[in-house]
Amino acid sequence: MTTTGSQRREFTAFVITGGLAALVNVVSRVGFSTVVHFELAVLLAYGCGMLTAYLLARRFVFVNSRVSVRRSFAAFCLVNAFAVLQTWVVSLGLRNWLLPLLGIVVFRDLIAHAIGVAVPVVSSYFGHKHISFRDHP
Repeated sequence: MTTTGSQRREFTAFVITGGLAALVNVVSRVGFSTVVHFELAVLLAYGCGMLTAYLLARRFVFVNSRVSVRRSFAAFCLVNAFAVLQTWVVSLGLRNWLLPLLGIVVFRDLIAHAIGVAVPVVSSYFGHKHISFRDHP
């Protein structure tokens, strides 16, 4: 497979596994929202989604990585610190400002959170490719 084809396959696998992790994130946020405020639920759900994303990315996306589990997970958490900030700011900005401004009330939390989860896809891919799971230790 060509380098471009390999990169395309890797990015596609990242988007698919990330989509599954995003589903875990959003579904767990709905559950957490029944017991805590939206702001905290977003952060707790991000942890569930992040653990899912790590396990799937290590197994199905960055298969050539020789970085240890301990080191790759630590780096994964670091990269995700930036992503969770993006998710949190976008989710809260949409929920508390833009969606009400547009008159969107129905499913406001779900819409805001789903968009917030989708925002860091590209930055996360490159961060994980070059930091968390780089091909060389």
